[in-house]
Amino acid sequence: MRPVAQLLHNKFVVVLGSSVQRAVYKDLVLILQRDAYLSLSQLKSKGEVSFEQDCLVEGGRFGQMNNGTAYREVRQYRTDHHLIRFYFVTQVFSRYMDSILADFQQGIKPDLVIVNSCVWDISRYSREWALEYKENLNKFFMKLKTILPEESLVVWNMTMPLGKKILGGFLVPEVEHVGPLLRFDVIEANYFGATLANKFGFDVLDLHFQFRFSLHYRMKDGVHWNAIAHRKITCLLLEHVAQAWGVELPNLGEKCRLSWCNWLSEV
Repeated sequence: MRPVAQLLHNKFVVVLGSSVQRAVYKDLVLILQRDAYLSLSQLKSKGEVSFEQDCLVEGGRFGQMNNGTAYREVRQYRTDHHLIRFYFVTQVFSRYMDSILADFQQGIKPDLVIVNSCVWDISRYSREWALEYKENLNKFFMKLKTILPEESLVVWNMTMPLGKKILGGFLVPEVEHVGPLLRFDVIEANYFGATLANKFGFDVLDLHFQFRFSLHYRMKDGVHWNAIAHRKITCLLLEHVAQAWGVELPNLGEKCRLSWCNWLSEV
């Protein structure tokens, strides 16, 4: 069995967040099936009816395609022994997030939750974002702590470094003026998120630190990252999860390191 498939065997994995987290989900789905990395079109696509044998459950092409805060997209990849689900969210706690958590409370509980919500929170709702963001983080972590069993692993992905200039996508004309400040706001927001996640006993993966010297893998829009970066994220996540679960998969770590070195030599 492939190391990744073995690690996630009979596990329910949930990925929560916006477009960067969507790519985290997509790379997980891809690496479970074969040794390849995401194409540019796969990285850029959103809301498609199917990606690498997954399915669109809700929103996306089934709804209204837009860059608004109410955009929804729920995706799922399912086999006999794997279940990976992605929810597109634009706020770390909201009525919609509350409904997602209610589904977990009433149904199957995730074994692993990989979550990040930051850039939309601090740019699309209010310029005075700090207080509301901290309150929403607290509500989210508290609710998650209440709903999930102790054995569930929650990994808070810290937001990756933003560029000086943000182009297109979520930064609609009404909020373009906040673009130049976002890379500094993210540092402050990362501190809040990591501190609170740690306080509630959740794990933190500092992707901002990990990619601070890898900015050449960031796309020209200043927000998103290429396939090489996303495979590195996947490797960091899987190695972290294996360690947290006490699973020894030496081939996984070695494979990730070799792949990373190979791709570095190609670019």
